Amino acid sequence: MTDAGPMGDGAARIGDGTRAVRVGLPEPVKHEPTLPGPVFAAHFHLPGDPTGGYAYGRDDNPTWTHLERAIGELEAPDGGSGAASDVETLVFASGMAAISAVLFSQLRAGDAVVLPDDGYQVLPLVREQLTAYGIEVRTAPTGGDAQLDVLDGAKLLWIETPSNPGLDVCDVRRLAEAAHARGALVAVDNTLATPLGQRPLELGADFAVASGTKMLTGHGDILLGYVACRDAELTSSVRHWRKIVGAIPGPMEAWLAHRSLATLQLRADRQNANALALAEALRDHPEVSGLRYPGLPDDPSHKIAAQQMRRFGCVLSFTLPSRARAERFLDALSLVDDATSFGSVRSTAERRRRWGGDAVSEGFIRFSAGAEDPADLVADVLRALDESADTTV
Repeated sequence: MTDAGPMGDGAARIGDGTRAVRVGLPEPVKHEPTLPGPVFAAHFHLPGDPTGGYAYGRDDNPTWTHLERAIGELEAPDGGSGAASDVETLVFASGMAAISAVLFSQLRAGDAVVLPDDGYQVLPLVREQLTAYGIEVRTAPTGGDAQLDVLDGAKLLWIETPSNPGLDVCDVRRLAEAAHARGALVAVDNTLATPLGQRPLELGADFAVASGTKMLTGHGDILLGYVACRDAELTSSVRHWRKIVGAIPGPMEAWLAHRSLATLQLRADRQNANALALAEALRDHPEVSGLRYPGLPDDPSHKIAAQQMRRFGCVLSFTLPSRARAERFLDALSLVDDATSFGSVRSTAERRRRWGGDAVSEGFIRFSAGAEDPADLVADVLRALDESADTTV
């Protein structure tokens, strides 16, 4: 996108909060709203040759344009070269639509792709489909940069850091440099970190991919995904995939997402602080094991995370002794919803094994810290642990 928006050339030097409330807004026009409302149009006036501008609703939409510009300014505030114009973002109907667009637009039969074996639980289904199309799929854990060991000859390296739900972290710079040296492209799933926590394009990735359903929009009421990329040819191939598959967001969802970005920094700072407070409160609890949060100084991933992340996310994980113990704990919570997904302003938690797609124990809890008062949230969690305790476990 070429319109720098109302922040002008100084956009790279402003703070996250200022950027979040201004990104993607059009130049101000007298008597017009600051953020134009959603454009509900399947087609547009199009006399003569169809060159430039908006033509058909599956191809483009003014509401998407504002949101795509906004996300691009968050993922790469200076575009890597002093302007955001060399980064282009494409929005999709969901995070999985965005993930699929990158994988299936870049890979062909006979190619090899490297996926994490501890990533998002839908990736095994993606692996089945890739394999059915004649694509070789290799997997390795996120931690310890283990994907390096299976990288030779691959066309694409898919990184998820921090991993979901185990919260392991890998060195994106190191992996990206190694992949590029071997002729592979690099995509990073940035869902858990958000652009305010980590900027994959600045770390060397070719694609930054994320679900906007989660913390980016933060209210648990929108399904959305996006892909950000600097290379025009790569972007064009992803755009072509979106066009032929039709995995496009509705204009209302796109408008709501853009509206929600204004509070991203406020939400991120509060939710990240709550996650850290909870992790610290749970460290010495006798029934809690396997506690993970990259923001804890003694977490196995903290050293690498601190080198490449500016915020550590709102998600922590831990394990209780059994399925029954975990379910009693979840039932006892008052301020936390037993729900899947993460990143909402309302805290959520779930026993992740109930879905069957993650290699975790029966008592494994994925907890997403919301924006409640920290003291209230910590007190509710500790109370629920105490009240649900049972000597029989």
